Amino acid sequence: MLSETEKLNALMELGIKLNSVQDLDILMEHLLTAARKFVNADAGSIYIRNQNMLDFKYTQNDTLQKRLGKEKKLKYSTFSIPINLKTIAGYVAAEGKSLNIRDVYRIEAGMPYQFGKKFDEKEGYRTRSMLTIPLRVGTGDILGVLQIINAQNDLKQSVAFSDQDEKTMMLFASIASVALERAQMTRALLLRMIKMAEMRDPKETGPHVNRVGAYSVELYERWAKRHSFPQKEIDKNRDILRRAAMLHDVGKVAISDRILQKPGKFKKGEFLIMKLHTIWGAQLFSDRQSDFDDMAREVALNHHERWDGRGYPGNVDISLAVALDIQNLFDDDNEEPVVNKIESILKQGKKEEEIPIFARIVSLADVYDALSSKRVYKEAWDEKEVLNTIKNEAGGQFDPELVDILFENQSADGSCLSALKDIQLRYKDHDDKTSS
Repeated sequence: MLSETEKLNALMELGIKLNSVQDLDILMEHLLTAARKFVNADAGSIYIRNQNMLDFKYTQNDTLQKRLGKEKKLKYSTFSIPINLKTIAGYVAAEGKSLNIRDVYRIEAGMPYQFGKKFDEKEGYRTRSMLTIPLRVGTGDILGVLQIINAQNDLKQSVAFSDQDEKTMMLFASIASVALERAQMTRALLLRMIKMAEMRDPKETGPHVNRVGAYSVELYERWAKRHSFPQKEIDKNRDILRRAAMLHDVGKVAISDRILQKPGKFKKGEFLIMKLHTIWGAQLFSDRQSDFDDMAREVALNHHERWDGRGYPGNVDISLAVALDIQNLFDDDNEEPVVNKIESILKQGKKEEEIPIFARIVSLADVYDALSSKRVYKEAWDEKEVLNTIKNEAGGQFDPELVDILFENQSADGSCLSALKDIQLRYKDHDDKTSS
């Protein structure tokens, strides 16, 4: 348990550390871990405001995690609650003030809010003490709610949160809110860039790229732990990969609508132009200013390479490709000049470990989602068909080790496939009415 001086020093260090985390999901994980550590809490959750609702976004629970084992992850729940006085989190968001409840099963009579026991009954858990803090942005508006559950004493028994715990968490929440608002702005900027691509190509939707980003992080973390990477490096790369993977197809903004939105089969020249989206995407990040630029460029350029070397674009000279005004040269009646020019640029595909690991990961994540999801031109494939297709492409299109990771412990709740299914629930397509 931290002393008060240690807590204050840790809070100052936390503010500095959070400036390096840009992805919203990764940030929430860091925040909740740190918050629970400050007040020695067993569990906690983060809610983010969405108009007049609170969306349940992230949760941790040490007791339930220990039952699962460290290799497994808690099942992700998706739900929203109204901002009103009937629930504890809703009350805190509506009133803008914290609640420190000694035992949620014994809330004082006359209080407008109640505690729902469904989760406890389902999981065999006993929620007792609960500290719920509003997350405010600089304008004073409510960004969300931080909920910390079951303070622990030295004997690992659940006790009440102290008044000092509440003060500590209020200070923590002010730091967390700044970081969350910044991460939300970063996510919104990425999604606006993707929305531009979606306007051109309906396949590039916000839910699709969110899933690809989350799948990629899940695959990477398991791969990195297999290879005994330091946790600090894993955390850094997860944050960068989450965003870089979302922008894997951003180069499609350079493809003309006439080709991008063509309903029928591509001519050879049109298909070759489509292949150039990898190069144009990489060009967007060629003015390197950060590790993110490096990874985003790497992913955009290489996510269509294949393990067996039959992918594209190969070891190309990006400057030559970008300099060509190919789309204005295209002639429906005579595509030979365009075909010749592009074929002179594209090279033999990279193979095996010549392909950067992050691109190999995004390649698998992208195809998994494309096959699993409904599109304008197709229905979602049956899960068995999706998995058989991917398994058959191990050593062909995909890195066989990554396919092995995907299928590892397939029947267990802690498997990679189980985690990906939870991600699908979190980022449903826009036409799914149950999406929160």
